[in-house]
Amino acid sequence: MVIFFNTFFVLLGALFSVLNPIGAVPIFVGLTQDYDKNERSRVSLWTAIDVCLILLIAFFVGEYVLKFFGITISALRIAGGLLITNSGFGLLNANPKKRKGISKEVEEDIHNRNQIALTPLAMPMLAGPGSISLLVAFYQDHNDTVNMIASSFAIIIVSALIFIILRSAHYLAKYLGASGIVAISRIVGFLTIAIGIQYIISAVLTIIRGI
Repeated sequence: MVIFFNTFFVLLGALFSVLNPIGAVPIFVGLTQDYDKNERSRVSLWTAIDVCLILLIAFFVGEYVLKFFGITISALRIAGGLLITNSGFGLLNANPKKRKGISKEVEEDIHNRNQIALTPLAMPMLAGPGSISLLVAFYQDHNDTVNMIASSFAIIIVSALIFIILRSAHYLAKYLGASGIVAISRIVGFLTIAIGIQYIISAVLTIIRGI
């Protein structure tokens, strides 16, 4: 039971920091400003479902993708660590008006679509390369039955939190304001940088021990 809760809370905290759903609030508000309450709830729900499916697939299938392409776990941890660290620096310099990973052309096209849950909200804005790399690397050290169940629960809970946060996005944007959201994003950004650096250190130590 101790192992279950340790794995659950470690992965939940890491995923929440890397996904940073609070930082997605201004983007969600901007993309759904012409939607009514029911449409926003629907988009929030499908975004959370899409994120959950993407993360579960990355966690359970990612290892086999690595083997197919001949990528070592150390290489993945270094690459993932760099991506996660870069995301952290982006959060430290957060701009609530900036659409992460969305070009002007894509942004214009988004407003003409009815379905924005999968892209850009679920991917790449929330479930991006950083979170996918984190899960693939996490699976390498936590692939027994108890840890896999705990990890699956962590993914489901963080997806539920994404739904709650996005569903409340317009209220959060109203009460927190741009400065409040930026402040939270910077705190989360600092934690995200620490997670990324830890992944790089772990990979380097593994390589040194193998020499």
